Amino acid sequence: MALAAISWGTTGSVSAVLAAHAGASPLVVGAARMAVAAPLLLALARAVGPLRIDPADRWRCVALGLCMAGYQAAYFSAVTLTGIAIAALVAICSSPLLIALLAAATLGERLTARVTVALALGVAGTALLVVGPRTAADLSARFVAGTTLALTAGLAYALYVVIAKATLVRTAPLPLAGANFGVAALVLAPMLIGPEAARQLALGWPWLLYLGAVTTAAAYAIYTIGLRDVPASLAGIVSLLEPLTATLLGVAVFGERLGLAGAVGAVLLLAALGLAAPRGAG
Repeated sequence: MALAAISWGTTGSVSAVLAAHAGASPLVVGAARMAVAAPLLLALARAVGPLRIDPADRWRCVALGLCMAGYQAAYFSAVTLTGIAIAALVAICSSPLLIALLAAATLGERLTARVTVALALGVAGTALLVVGPRTAADLSARFVAGTTLALTAGLAYALYVVIAKATLVRTAPLPLAGANFGVAALVLAPMLIGPEAARQLALGWPWLLYLGAVTTAAAYAIYTIGLRDVPASLAGIVSLLEPLTATLLGVAVFGERLGLAGAVGAVLLLAALGLAAPRGAG
């Protein structure tokens, strides 16, 4: 699951390249990710075993697909209104909290003191990491709308994790991922229709293939497999490796400044991950 989160952390850098060289819109990028990932996940699931979804879980697959499509649409739309930093802060910081609350309410997961402290450190560290080097955003109507969309994205992701965790009791991880990403791809398919979308796809296809195959299909395959054995609340904390990876890439590749607050945030985030890590027998 940590490997999946690190993979997700590269999407910001790749999206920046796509915007600069292909003029790719966020919604086209999100739809293309789903369109590439869905058939790959279905093919992988079929290669491993039968594509069987327990009849009791079929509605959950549809719900998961709608959650994933909703996350893509809400998050990437929030980015256009508030910018990457604020959208990431609101969506990524809110989702672990929402996951922990939903998991406690619906899955019966108990929030231990260690998980609670890790959650607090992780959210605080992410906030410093993302916002530390930047100034506060203007509280305009555009900003409020973008923040609302980012919160919606965080809720969609939290619902995805909790529903997937419940579904994995009966349904294998790969068929589950393939089915729900198939639903998401169908929902977002209209974003890929039209001459402007075709132009963006033609110019950015190598990067879009990377986003769909590596950061979506492969990442969600291993994430879903891991989620079978990891409590949903801990899964939310581990996903905070995504902004840490994105920030380190920004510093190393794009020359962004981390700053003192960002450095403190990185330390807090690593401390949270250390607390969240399962204790060994020895």
